[in-house]
Amino acid sequence: MQDFIFYIKLGLNHVLDFSAYDHILFLAALALPFTFKSWKKVLLLATIFTIAHCFSLYLSVYEIVVMDVGLIEFLIPVTIFATALFNLNYIWAGQVNKSIALHILATAFFGLIHGFGFSNYFKMLMAEEENKLMPLLGFAAGIELSQVLIVLVVLAISYLFLFVLRVKSTLFILVSSILIILVTIPMLIAAFPW
Repeated sequence: MQDFIFYIKLGLNHVLDFSAYDHILFLAALALPFTFKSWKKVLLLATIFTIAHCFSLYLSVYEIVVMDVGLIEFLIPVTIFATALFNLNYIWAGQVNKSIALHILATAFFGLIHGFGFSNYFKMLMAEEENKLMPLLGFAAGIELSQVLIVLVVLAISYLFLFVLRVKSTLFILVSSILIILVTIPMLIAAFPW
């Protein structure tokens, strides 16, 4: 049980590590188009991200799929950039807070990429473990808890801007997404593999 708790904490720290803020940026970009009214949708997306993230960890830990680390390190900021661009597209298409089908597909794909990004470190930690499933489940629980926390913070900030300060939803999503893109550009340049 103590090992399980260790992996829950590891999952929490993985997402909430401000020095590796890519996860936080991705979740912020993912949650921006939503409000507390649609909390179930954004929670569903966060859960899909967790499942995909842990699935790619599973594939990597059991060496079913081996990915190039340099490519994955580049693709992670690409997912953040793409999610922020996706928000801008939703604004221009007038589809804010409507169907999330495309969000679901993109989130699952991006979760796979983010999982591969953490897989080498996770494999080193689990080298001594005979049973790899329990650590993986603990890690998934920690990721899910931290993602719910981040999503709630983003929804609270959104509430503040939209309902207290009365900023238009499209303006809030536009400015926030552009800020995320600007923060992501240096990450893309630094991780460019070619």
